[in-house]
Amino acid sequence: MKKMTRVLLPAAVLSVLLLAVLSFGLVQAQVFGTNWIGEYYDNPDLSGSPAFSRLDPQVNFSFGEASPLPGIIPVDNFSVRWTTQEFLTAGRYRFFVTADDGARVTVNGTTIMDFFANVGSQLTQSADLDLPEGEATIVVEYVERAGPATVQFFWEPAFTGPTPTTGPTATVTPTGLPPIPPGALSATVIRASVLNIRDAPSLGGNRIDRILRGQTYQVVGRNEDASWFLLQLADKTGWAYGYYLFFNLNEFTAPVSSATTLFALPQGFVDTGVLAQARAGMRMRAAPDLFSEQTGRITWGAFLPVVGRTAAGDWYQVLWKGTIGWVFSGYLEIIQGELGAVPVR
Repeated sequence: MKKMTRVLLPAAVLSVLLLAVLSFGLVQAQVFGTNWIGEYYDNPDLSGSPAFSRLDPQVNFSFGEASPLPGIIPVDNFSVRWTTQEFLTAGRYRFFVTADDGARVTVNGTTIMDFFANVGSQLTQSADLDLPEGEATIVVEYVERAGPATVQFFWEPAFTGPTPTTGPTATVTPTGLPPIPPGALSATVIRASVLNIRDAPSLGGNRIDRILRGQTYQVVGRNEDASWFLLQLADKTGWAYGYYLFFNLNEFTAPVSSATTLFALPQGFVDTGVLAQARAGMRMRAAPDLFSEQTGRITWGAFLPVVGRTAAGDWYQVLWKGTIGWVFSGYLEIIQGELGAVPVR
């Protein structure tokens, strides 16, 4: 029988400190984010004692069809409980969770989202909650049963302005809605009062605009699995999550658009077709060196077009919010394109 070891929180903290001493370079490459106590179970129902515990910077993982902890946690039929305490000012907050297969979110002992029993598909839910000023205890429970494993959780201040009830006549958009060509595929917001528009097909993408319930926009693209859609706004295009939309026609007829569609590279840089996603908060630097000047702070889950790399492949040159810089490759995942297409610089 395989021997399972329970690692308590003090040991996890000691491991992090020891890693900081032994792997100075890695720590210097990325050091910011919220710490979560992650308790990993080798069963799908969070039963018994965790097989392993550690500190995770954020709850934002795409395990794919691999184990999160090879040799300790199985590829399928495992579960994780993450717990954190955050000081929040008084106000209304909107919490988001995406999971394949299931998840449950509790804030200060109140369950605000629960699809832990879900099997075989990726779901996204959101919930609003009014909180007083002070420490909030947040618990995210996740289960993977079979197939690809993904979980992402975050929150933001909820929109507190007027909510439209009948459509665009109640909006505050100064220039009105963009025209839609006759017969074109369109999408109408139906499952959200306010829907975020992002620069990439992911909840980790930067919010570039907001649209309101009842508003209708032309669909000009989609991602490969038709879960995110590229909408034509008045002065730009942006990605919206398909769950919140109603389509007048078959949404799969929209052309597949690259996740790099909205990234404009500076002059002198060629689009390699390679897109990476940050799996941690990272420091961007002027040169591929840990002691080079810091030129940016990349957030967890950010999408980064890769335009260059070192010969050893330990650093990638990326675009982040209009700035080209270098990041340590150990905390990036290539999600589109082939790294061989990226020039060595």
